[in-house]
Amino acid sequence: MNRFTQYVQELFKWNEEMKHFLELENVRDNLELWEELDQLTELIESTGQSLSDEDMLYLQTKAENIHEQMESYFNRKREAGTIWIAEKTVSPGGHTLPDLPYAYNALEPYISEEIMRLHHDKHHRSYVDGLNKAELNLKKARQNNDYSLIKHWSRELAFHGSGHYLHTIFWQNMIPKGGGTPQGQLKGAIENYFGSFNQFKKQFSEAAKQVEGVGWALLVWAPRARHLEILQSERHMLLTQWDTIPLLVLDVWEHAYYLQYKNNRASYVDNWWNIVNWNDVEMRFDKAAEIKWPAF
Repeated sequence: MNRFTQYVQELFKWNEEMKHFLELENVRDNLELWEELDQLTELIESTGQSLSDEDMLYLQTKAENIHEQMESYFNRKREAGTIWIAEKTVSPGGHTLPDLPYAYNALEPYISEEIMRLHHDKHHRSYVDGLNKAELNLKKARQNNDYSLIKHWSRELAFHGSGHYLHTIFWQNMIPKGGGTPQGQLKGAIENYFGSFNQFKKQFSEAAKQVEGVGWALLVWAPRARHLEILQSERHMLLTQWDTIPLLVLDVWEHAYYLQYKNNRASYVDNWWNIVNWNDVEMRFDKAAEIKWPAF
């Protein structure tokens, strides 16, 4: 049995086990979860006699997203099961660089391997290191009751913490052979607030292209207003809104594109839509939309 056949058989078996598990738990109120499993079945059955590394990564990411959706659903139901992962608490100074969910060259030709290596292993790692250093120094300040450098370490905490968390979302927001349009509740929310997906895409692209200096474009969920919004952020933490939850983020710091696109940020933004991982964005939205704060 070759690598392709074994992988496909194992993935198909896992998918069928998840369906059986849902049947045993009598899950009938989450049609989207059933649809995700059926779509994965169709993807598996439509594969040819060989799979490229990118195809295998896509199937794996699809399965991981379904896994997370199932965990989220059953956590909400407060049910126990065998598919859960233990909740992890990060102690001060204990943050780590997350692995990419795909190879460094998997997003080519839209983002080059060289950029991805530098962006992930150098830039993101520096945010993790900076966040850990800030947290440890603030812990030391509490222990020693010495807050003479509170302004410095608070700024470092905000800057590096924002860089770490946004990049962690950013990697998951992308996938080889991505693009297309969102589905499910997210699709409805986008059309309801922005008028259409194309109007949303145009506004998001322009927001990204027109960030002054360096920063991000973000699609967020506002729990108080109960609608989506598109924001710009400069240097991670400026010009944003508090009490909102990021769903889709685009890094427009120069290190994210300059080696490949030079000063043509617009081309980078336009090409980026080809690798958006809408499954991840939909999953984030489904979780965020459960949060309801009083509107005012």
